[in-house]
This record gives sequence, C-alpha cells and structure tokens, in this order.
Amino acid sequence: MDTREALGSWLDGPKAAAEKMGADFGHRGERLGLPKEGPGSMGGPGRRLGALVVDGWLCSLVAYGLISRGDQGAANLWTTPLFYVVTVLLLATSGTTVGKRLFGLRVVRLDGTRASIPQVLLRTLLLCLIVPAAVWDRDTRGLHDKAVGTVEVRI
Repeated sequence: MDTREALGSWLDGPKAAAEKMGADFGHRGERLGLPKEGPGSMGGPGRRLGALVVDGWLCSLVAYGLISRGDQGAANLWTTPLFYVVTVLLLATSGTTVGKRLFGLRVVRLDGTRASIPQVLLRTLLLCLIVPAAVWDRDTRGLHDKAVGTVEVRI
C-alpha cells in the first residue's frame, strides 16, 4: 500500500483517504441519532455560517444606528454585547435567531427539546469567543455546541 494514500492527500484530508480505504463514517449527525436529510437533520456549516453573518450584521446595524448614533468606535464596542444579549433572549424563548430562522435552523438539546437557559448562556458566550465555534468534530458540530449538549438542526 502506498503510504501517501494511507495518509491522505493534503487537499482531500484524512477523512477522504479513510473513506477510500473502506471506512464508513455515515452521514453528518448519524452518531447523534439525527436523520440524514429534512427537518431535524444536522444543519450544514454553510447554513450555520450564513445565519451567524446575518445575526452579526443585524447587531452591528442596530449598534451603529440606534445605540451609538453613527459613532463607529462606539458601535464596535457595543456589537458583541448586543449580539450576546439578543442571541440569548431569542434562543431561550424561541430556539432560533433571525439569521437561523432565515436559514431554516434552530438550536435544540441532543434529545430534541429546547435548550435550557444555562445551556443558551454558556453556548452563546463560547460562540462569542470564536475559537470554540471554529473547532468542529466529524459531524461539523462546533465545540460550543458539544460543550453544552446542543446541536443546530434544520427546521
């Protein structure tokens, strides 16, 4: 066996190389008991990133226009705290934010029920730190979700 094939191409990554050798990782979310497609299936990284961009942009817009009244420096200081508060309030009450709703996502516990307030508080704090959200497992579930036992699923 060629060792380059066993290690995988740096373009394909180790998962693709393992799949070529016969490993079956299943679909994203299978280990969590989620369906492959449709409602309740794991939200893809593109949807999640799009929702995050929309939510961040809306908070920036509100911070710039309503809180800091056009002062860019003050708006930059207010955007992250505003994002935290808005995200916590919306996730705790409806399980989704404006951006998540636009992209057809919601945050739930692993058993499918609504995330608790402590889960939402910690998840959002970790999301604001960025690094936990940038580290994913093979299901593309962020470290911030793994830490609190939640998952973003499609509506």
